[in-house]
Amino acid sequence: MRILLVFLSITFLSACNATLDDLTDVQYYKTSWQQLTDSSEKTTSSLEKQDDIPELMHPAEDITDSLSTIVLTAESSGTEQTLTKELEPVAYADLWGYLAANMTLPISQHPRLQSKKDWYLKHPQYMQRVAKRAGPFLYYIVKELEQRELPLELALLPIVESSFDPFAYSHGRAAGMWQFIPSTGKRYGMEQNWWYDGRRDVIASTQGALDYLTYLHKYFDGNWYHALAAYNSGEGRVGRAIRKNRKAGKPTDFWSLSLPKETRSYVPKLLALVEILKNTDSHAFAWPEIPNEPVIDIIDVGSQIDLALAAEFSGLTLTELHALNPGYNRWATAPNGPHRLVIPLHKSQEFTQQLAATAPEKRINWVRHKVRSGENLGLIAQNYTTSIDVIKSINELGSNTIYQGQYLLVPVALKSLDEYKLSQTQRLAKLQSRPSKSISIKHKVENGDTLWDLAKKYKVSSKAIARWNGIAPKDFIRPGQVLVIRLPKDKNSGIVRNITYTVRSGDSLARIGQKFGVKIKDIIRWNQIAGQKYLQPGQKLKLAVDVTKAQG
Repeated sequence: MRILLVFLSITFLSACNATLDDLTDVQYYKTSWQQLTDSSEKTTSSLEKQDDIPELMHPAEDITDSLSTIVLTAESSGTEQTLTKELEPVAYADLWGYLAANMTLPISQHPRLQSKKDWYLKHPQYMQRVAKRAGPFLYYIVKELEQRELPLELALLPIVESSFDPFAYSHGRAAGMWQFIPSTGKRYGMEQNWWYDGRRDVIASTQGALDYLTYLHKYFDGNWYHALAAYNSGEGRVGRAIRKNRKAGKPTDFWSLSLPKETRSYVPKLLALVEILKNTDSHAFAWPEIPNEPVIDIIDVGSQIDLALAAEFSGLTLTELHALNPGYNRWATAPNGPHRLVIPLHKSQEFTQQLAATAPEKRINWVRHKVRSGENLGLIAQNYTTSIDVIKSINELGSNTIYQGQYLLVPVALKSLDEYKLSQTQRLAKLQSRPSKSISIKHKVENGDTLWDLAKKYKVSSKAIARWNGIAPKDFIRPGQVLVIRLPKDKNSGIVRNITYTVRSGDSLARIGQKFGVKIKDIIRWNQIAGQKYLQPGQKLKLAVDVTKAQG
């Protein structure tokens, strides 16, 4: 089953949480770093003057480049163009122009819009990046809005939500282009499992977002400003604000409601973008051109497929293919679906032909694993980067019990795992290894650990730990999970670990002292080795090490 898509933005960061609030993603990283790790110093950045900066992360910084390198054209190479048959003759070659001419919501001249307009107008480079991410998807979103008879202004909502970044993640646990929290995502049909997160799937999240917005519009009796505010902070909160004003005899329009700072800024940001777009000439603002035509195809491949093989079939790099299909967390599509892939329209015929010539069992690589002593399904699944359920299903296992010498069929990636750069594992690895002026140490989570406990132990904030590791402050951390902790250089942290060091060939007290940032006299005192002339390889030394001073 095939649906034609149009590739323009990259997912709206959704229903009930953070917005990008007046700053670019790169600038946000710089500002948030200063806020979280160096609060004693004042930054001169104007961004710190904003009063509504959200907790939003962009863990896949190269998503813009990955999407911008994809060649997009409306040529279908002979594929059936279901969408284009339904379209009216194109009057606007540029999609922004088409949007501007067909927007219907009344624009308020409320003073709150001015600061938002000023920011966008002063940062045209921001829209350049947004357009690169939106390019493959925007047309699809516009046509979905038209089919549902929804205001086309909503096509700009992913800019406010996530800067069209499908990998964006908020500290409120909202994810994707439309920013859905887990519960709301499930409520609107977005599956979330080890293999797949529908909140990052541009198609699934767009359908869910439009369903949710339709519900909110009806819930608030056709008031779009109330509906948009509720999309950001929830219908319950907006409903209570309306009832409170009504009871007090006050106006109940959006501008009169007592709402959180972020929500009070949320609707004005969207309206500011709409006003700029409708009056582009008077603002002398250049919107990067996006073709007013379909440029992607949605293909149901019918079975699990390695993303590297799909990329090969479509003539894309692996990273480009994954950027178009950001819902897949691992190296392949999900075993139990969905099995759809977004492919550039002009590549879809080539892809479909190669797919048809490849049997489903050949779309994934397999190994025959002999169970060794001490192994269990969890360890085997971890070693092969798959899941226990997949191994059990393939091998028709009724329980988790396996035996030494037993053979298991296990799916494996076609390429080295580090080549799947947009997989969840690689995104986290890149985030944790991001260069900084601090000292990075690794903490292996133990039973009973919480982010609050670790924050207290390392004298940092739990929000900082969450940000460094791509999680939300309220996320559960599991035993064995490795977290990166960043501490200031050239300062005593007061975090001392007692370790046992095994002397290596060529070691000396001076070398060991330098490596761990301790004094020679302390090493001698801790180990009662006064008078010992030489250290012996294999000798054990007790050391009390400040984690910020050790060199590794």
